[in-house]
Amino acid sequence: MKKTLNFLQKYAGTFAILFVIFFGYKFVTDAEILGRYLFPQVGDIGQSFVEKWPEMLLNLKASMLLLIPGLVIGVLVALAIGIPMGLRVKLRRALYPIIYGTSMIPVVLLSPFAVHIAPTLRAAGLFLVVWGTIWSMLFATINGIMTIDKRYLDNATALELKGVKRLVKVILPAALPSMAGGFVTSVRQAFISLVFAEMYGTRAGLGYFVRAYSELSFFQHVWSGFLLIAAVMIIFMQIIERSKDKLLKWTIN
Repeated sequence: MKKTLNFLQKYAGTFAILFVIFFGYKFVTDAEILGRYLFPQVGDIGQSFVEKWPEMLLNLKASMLLLIPGLVIGVLVALAIGIPMGLRVKLRRALYPIIYGTSMIPVVLLSPFAVHIAPTLRAAGLFLVVWGTIWSMLFATINGIMTIDKRYLDNATALELKGVKRLVKVILPAALPSMAGGFVTSVRQAFISLVFAEMYGTRAGLGYFVRAYSELSFFQHVWSGFLLIAAVMIIFMQIIERSKDKLLKWTIN
């Protein structure tokens, strides 16, 4: 009970804003200030959840089966490239302009190539999610290692820590705050890439659900899809943020 009260107190402002948005939307749709074609009434959106909930769950499962592997692969690629670049000045100088230029290519530009080159639509969608995941994590890893306080490295040298031991016990922990922040940003970018990939490169997922019903002009289902995507993103990001806070509990918040 105490945890519930603390939660409500902590997010009282958030709930107040959501309350205003909800009843504001209800008022303008009931009064037909906004056209009901694109802006269905609250009751219609609620009915859509009831009717389409099983289909939404199936598409949610498809989204998670694309998002989670894409995140894992993207993070592993970012670490595999970012750690050596952070440690080696010559390697960083050689690769940084290329990496930076490549990171500027948006998902929307790559999607036609991914759809035509990949063996399956799922593979194309996975590639786009990985692409959206890599860059923030990569740059955060490079910058985190580059900006380590030299005193940590001097202490590691004094303790004769070398190789993998030096990397695991000194370098990565010191760079972890930057890397964790990059990971949070990568998750957000991965969600954006996921929805785009599902809308234009797959045949399943919440993005596909929204696109399919928008093409059929069933906008009550489009809105329910939007709301479910927003809810899933909020819950997922809260889990990531809390995990990050526990991982970095030794830092100043």
